[in-house]
Amino acid sequence: MTDAHVPRTAAVNSVVGPIPADQLGVVAVHESLLSVVPGAEYAFDIDLDRVTIFDTLAAKLREFKAAGGGTIVDTTGMFHGRDLRLLESLARVTGVNIVASTGMGPEENLGGYFLTPQTNPPTPWPAEKFADLFTQEITEGMVIPRLERRNPAGLIVVEADRAGITPTEVSLVQGAARASVGTGVALSIRWGADAVGDVTYAVNEGLSADRIVVGGCDRVDAVNAGVAAELAGQGCYVAIDHVGSTGPAYIDDAARVALVVDLIAQGFANRILLSSNAIGVAAGLEAVEVPFGFVVGTFASMLRDAGVSETDVRQILADNPRDVLTVRSEKKA
Repeated sequence: MTDAHVPRTAAVNSVVGPIPADQLGVVAVHESLLSVVPGAEYAFDIDLDRVTIFDTLAAKLREFKAAGGGTIVDTTGMFHGRDLRLLESLARVTGVNIVASTGMGPEENLGGYFLTPQTNPPTPWPAEKFADLFTQEITEGMVIPRLERRNPAGLIVVEADRAGITPTEVSLVQGAARASVGTGVALSIRWGADAVGDVTYAVNEGLSADRIVVGGCDRVDAVNAGVAAELAGQGCYVAIDHVGSTGPAYIDDAARVALVVDLIAQGFANRILLSSNAIGVAAGLEAVEVPFGFVVGTFASMLRDAGVSETDVRQILADNPRDVLTVRSEKKA
């Protein structure tokens, strides 16, 4: 089952320009190719040799393609290592479609410019300024600092503080939602302490729930609260997006399989997204060493073993992310 009003001949914004939505194949919808903690590029003990990074990522992308993958969405946003020329070269050399994102967050990663811009008195950015910034990255091209704009962003990604969304992050979500409404590009929200509440800020800006991806639905607190089913029932896409990882904050893969099976049983196969939040190359943070092809290979086999049909597997891995990434032509004024 898919959203019938999404045109199948429409395009997705990739790093090499718009591509037909029906050419995406299997999509890893929440991953990071190069992830750099802001400021780490200046650290004396961090090596960011571009040749080494390219070779490492190219090898991982080829493995992803060999496993059956077609498209990777890089969700680092504007300021966490996004390197557009690198991503363009990787897409051309490996044949893997790469979709880059605009957006930012949480607040602690915004930087002083976005927290105390040159106003009198200094105040954080309001929602309309975030909306203008993200809209330009989609309509005019993503920025390479101080140099130029490149191809348009294919997803807006924002993140709230785990302790609870801050006033600045509320403006961030509201501005991102306005940009999504105005451009037809979907919004991904990495929620803080209240997933439903964080999503409400976007919906109240006029953004349809079926243009919202909610990440982190395999967090332990999310599963305990039934977040995935509640949000899917509202029409959101729910991302079980730490597949292959373990740790106290997230359920394990067996529980993820059970969660997927339960959501399908409730009629939400058309609202599930899977990914690993893997990091191909990390600088200043711990790498997430899960292969980009883990979901399409190992985890998909676990789903089949649990009785998930091939039709539902295809729906989750290809059809749902295609519908998310397709730029909506019926944009609101």
